[in-house]
Amino acid sequence: MSAVDSSRRHLLRVSGLAGLVVAGSAVTTGTAQAAPTTSGPGVLHADTVDDLRALNTKTLSDGTQLLLAGYHRAGDGGAMALRWNKNSTAPHNGGTVITPENPGNKNPANKPGKGRWHQLHTGVLDFRTFGHFDTTHPADTALDAMIDDPTVHRIEAHTDLHFQKRHLWNRSNIELDFGGHHITTTGIEKNTHDNPFGAVLSFRGTVTTTTVTYALPGKVIELTDNFPVPDAKAFTVGQWWAVQVAPVEGGGGDERELQKLVEITEIIDATHVRVGYLNGWELAAGRTLTWTRVEPVRDTHVRNMLFEGAGDDEYTGSHPVSYEYAVGCDVSGIHATGTFWPVIMRRWCTRFRTEECSLKNPPTVMYGGAGYLTQQIYCLYGRVADCTTSNVRHLNDLTASAYCTVVNCHGDGDDEGGNPFTTHGQYEHDLLFDGNSGLMDIANSGAQWGISAKRITVRRHVCSWFTANTKITDLTLEDVTVIARPTFDQAGTLTVNADGAQVRGCTAKTFAVAQRSARSTRPTVISDCSFEPPAEAVLVQTPVTAPVHFVRCTFTGLDGAVLRGAGPVHFTDCTLTGADGAAPLSVGSADLRIDGGTYTDTGIELSAARDQRITVTGGARLTGTNKAGALLGRTAGSGTVIWDLSAVSSTTSGAGTAHVRIQDGTNHYAATGCRFTGGTLHLLPAALDSALHTSCVEQGTRRTAMPANGGTARTDGNLTL
Repeated sequence: MSAVDSSRRHLLRVSGLAGLVVAGSAVTTGTAQAAPTTSGPGVLHADTVDDLRALNTKTLSDGTQLLLAGYHRAGDGGAMALRWNKNSTAPHNGGTVITPENPGNKNPANKPGKGRWHQLHTGVLDFRTFGHFDTTHPADTALDAMIDDPTVHRIEAHTDLHFQKRHLWNRSNIELDFGGHHITTTGIEKNTHDNPFGAVLSFRGTVTTTTVTYALPGKVIELTDNFPVPDAKAFTVGQWWAVQVAPVEGGGGDERELQKLVEITEIIDATHVRVGYLNGWELAAGRTLTWTRVEPVRDTHVRNMLFEGAGDDEYTGSHPVSYEYAVGCDVSGIHATGTFWPVIMRRWCTRFRTEECSLKNPPTVMYGGAGYLTQQIYCLYGRVADCTTSNVRHLNDLTASAYCTVVNCHGDGDDEGGNPFTTHGQYEHDLLFDGNSGLMDIANSGAQWGISAKRITVRRHVCSWFTANTKITDLTLEDVTVIARPTFDQAGTLTVNADGAQVRGCTAKTFAVAQRSARSTRPTVISDCSFEPPAEAVLVQTPVTAPVHFVRCTFTGLDGAVLRGAGPVHFTDCTLTGADGAAPLSVGSADLRIDGGTYTDTGIELSAARDQRITVTGGARLTGTNKAGALLGRTAGSGTVIWDLSAVSSTTSGAGTAHVRIQDGTNHYAATGCRFTGGTLHLLPAALDSALHTSCVEQGTRRTAMPANGGTARTDGNLTL
């Protein structure tokens, strides 16, 4: 046990210092004096730091202990215990090291000789023991002194504070708790260009010069933690490495599938190591990985402050916290106003929590990278929860990050500038958004980063605009509600990429399926959803070639909606209702299947822009009429159309409305077991290469055109009522 530890324990024992430090005012007050009184065996007493510095230390024995009743006055919260070190020359900082100013010191005050008072503490320090009780004087020196003391594990603030420096440390295992007090930064030193890491409290791990570069000898499969290396002896279990793959050939300048801070968990053999991360993307043979060993900051947490930003640009603006190359560093209870760069900025971070934080009214929502609550770049295993924003660019940005969760976060004032929830599209994967509200835009920052993401899940989300139409693979949406807002997107748009998208129980006004990628093995299915698209809305966009399946969905107010893509489209038990006098659904799909469901005042018109097949079965019911006067029809396009109708019930009260109208192009028609009520059947013989119309019921239905029985046509065996 060291002499300092022994002194600390003795002082705690004889004076009850633990209670003094907690209460901050437990020491009895007395008159300031140059000759101290005793407060127990071998323990002196003084009221203030000025009294302490005025003590004649010439006769003090080394190791003399003293109880201080306050900093500026007894009982003001600055109480502390100190120990006299007669040989110390440590710089005076006004808190943990105090230099005497007394007649026993023959040197001038600015060049003191040996002898210092050193604060005795239990690893928990308080700004009040440095004389800071408000925002009058900057507390930067005190902050540095406490951070730089390796015996300190917790720093507390019990008053408002002012900072003017941008601090950078590599300190681990410490907690800074500002007690919910107001932190100001007016007049803070100038930041450097494009530097979101120039925070007031910035923690950065040490990047070593040890690197390993290796061209992969074979494919690295998706979801593996086993990586080939040239020589496993260069790695040790428990080390941390920043690993990244070379940019995608022919892609964007920052387009990489892998950029993470990972721990070596096993040396598998001479040429393979295991890391604490299941790789989210397949890497082809020949791709180059670069490993850089890092000594990360660990378990350094910042909590509880009201932060007031200063300045309105990248140089004068301030923000509270940043981490780079950090493991297990959490932030909670930061409520900021007017910050320029992200309130909590992270890059190369693994295992962290950001909770109960907020941001209001940053100076800009237009400058790239500015006006965020929190941004994570190359991050793993993070949780952002219970956060709120007002009038910001982004509440949360996950760029090139994986296995992160965003829960119960809410952004308002998002009419301009940016959306609360976003990812850059730099190959993010396995992210969960649960129970949030605010605009959402996934993987849409541009080709520079790759516009790619995989296995993103969004549940119980409310917003007025949601777009996920870039290279997003295996997107899952559950109970997402998009409500049109006249001040932003009056269309109330929800857009997804037809690459394994699963959309369940969602509601929107305008819904669209796009396609930018084809990486998934699972189908794109939209089930149990409700949409109310505007007139001529494109439900399935031109590039879509993947199958799209709508199950038990409701579409209301349809008027000329379009299925433009060539890929197969399947409706199962859906309900489609047209507006008054609406145009039919225009379908360009090469294969349209309707299985059950109800289609009222809408109908279907095939574009015949390509060869098409339409199958209507499963008791599907078509009713009413539409602008085209045909519930099932086609245009004069050049494509050949195959019609398969079975167990269809079609009813119309319009005498001139056709259940089926075929009068153009080349067609092969078959209808069996169908029921037609009212209206007409118009099957022009010249447009039919083959026709089968049998076992149907026609009740009050006029045949305005029908082929005669012959080698390529059978139209008998029907019941006419």
